[in-house]
Amino acid sequence: MPRWMPEDVNGAADVIGQRLAALGVPFEMHQPEICLSVPLSASVTAGGRAFRAKAPSSALSVPEGRTAPLVKLQANPKALRSYNRDISTLFGGSIRSVEELRALVGGKIVVISGFGNPALTSLIEEWGGVGLIAVNPGIDIHWGTCTTIWGSPDLADLPRKPKIPVVAVNNPDGRALMEMADEGAEVTIKTEMLEGWFPQKVPVVTIPGTAEPEKYALVHGHYDSWDVGVGDNATGDATLLELARVLWEGRGDLRRSVKIAWWPGHSTGRYAGSTWFSDRFAQDLDENCVVQINCDSPGCRWATSYHDTRAFTESAAIATQAILDIVPDAEVKTLRPPQAGDYSFNNIGLPSFFMLSSTMPEKLREEKGYYDVSGCGANIAWHTENDTIEIADRDILLTDIRIYLLSVLRVVNAEVLPFDWLATCDEFLNTISRYESSSGDMADLSAARAATRMLRTAVEKLEHAGPGVRNATSLNLARLLIPLNATREPRFRHDPAYTVPPLPTLAVAAELPNLPEKLRRSGHVELMRGQNRYVAAVRAATRMVEGALA
Repeated sequence: MPRWMPEDVNGAADVIGQRLAALGVPFEMHQPEICLSVPLSASVTAGGRAFRAKAPSSALSVPEGRTAPLVKLQANPKALRSYNRDISTLFGGSIRSVEELRALVGGKIVVISGFGNPALTSLIEEWGGVGLIAVNPGIDIHWGTCTTIWGSPDLADLPRKPKIPVVAVNNPDGRALMEMADEGAEVTIKTEMLEGWFPQKVPVVTIPGTAEPEKYALVHGHYDSWDVGVGDNATGDATLLELARVLWEGRGDLRRSVKIAWWPGHSTGRYAGSTWFSDRFAQDLDENCVVQINCDSPGCRWATSYHDTRAFTESAAIATQAILDIVPDAEVKTLRPPQAGDYSFNNIGLPSFFMLSSTMPEKLREEKGYYDVSGCGANIAWHTENDTIEIADRDILLTDIRIYLLSVLRVVNAEVLPFDWLATCDEFLNTISRYESSSGDMADLSAARAATRMLRTAVEKLEHAGPGVRNATSLNLARLLIPLNATREPRFRHDPAYTVPPLPTLAVAAELPNLPEKLRRSGHVELMRGQNRYVAAVRAATRMVEGALA
């Protein structure tokens, strides 16, 4: 079980503070109370055998055990990794309805290949399952989390706390359990969790700019880890310390300010540290933060590729160019950030780039027989006891530090904030066309398309405005367009931790042909409301741009 408790995390924050003090970098040490769930023990027994297991954070605690028949499900591993909740995507047509799933898993403990992620846990619970055993791909068992609640829960979040026990087992044991499921065996799951509200420390450095000190970039990563956690995320913590040192020494050359923050509660609180900061300083972030840059798992061994770089469209060119200027022959591909990491700022509307850092080239990963994991530069030591010092690579870490430093400087020192809102408009138009095409003529998104084209025309005129107008308008566009593209919840609330499609208020258009006939009219109603919301927001953005140019 984990070799740490909440008080140990505070000790780690004190180490960060000591390093900053030794560097002469001033900092604040906040100490909020955040909600955590720490696994203490877990086990699985079936057919007279005991199986080693780990409970993800936020699983239901049943130290007395829960016994039920075992049933096996087979789903698309890639869909499971993406936190997808769509039945057709998960099961590829082999299971066609919720009713079929309820009949299959109701009252049973489900065993399934993959990781016990939040989306899967919530679905098993909705289908009437009474427990979940996730069969990890390899010989090791990975720690994780299974709640869809993002950060510490408010009253509206509490009903989504998992109500079933969840455990992970390794692949050999999981295969044995699947065979027992085929034979109709019963299984007993035991989990024991330490849960509650704990004071946790949040170190934050503020390095003042000289021309626009009130505006700042937020660079951040988590410092709590599973077990030793060198690649996830001690290397990221070291990167942030080095950025603090270099930027403090060169603070006289900064146009805007830089805030550097280290978060607790990453896994055990489902990003509770960064969410607390997002909530506590929401008005300042809304008014003054020009970008958030996440730093997770840089500098890991063999991680020389950048084909899985995360960035929203308006920020993709910044991330790409910083990588290419440090590693000219790098393979760079930017992808939409998933609903993961410490991206706790989407509902405010902060331009964002980077999440996980460099990663292993796909060919090398395949040669090593490694399966996909969500950190450590694709080393399968991720979230296991094996994430120790050999996972770090000094030279790769130095390269990644340079990339982070260059990208931060290009934002905070730019006379005009370098976000490409024309690219975002084009992304929106492409998404609209894709949804409309997928609807099979069931959806008319012409109103959304027309509103977006009007916004694009207005944004084109920004190039001729002065820096002050362009910068203020860029921030205002971010606050309107990023939540529209990345969230379902209203601003200043946090979406559940499962997949949010692009332009989520319009996404039902693509689902209409697959909806049962009895649900299709409701789907059209949802689309009508969603398109109204989208068009109103885009028209507001257009008026804002035109007003700024007047």
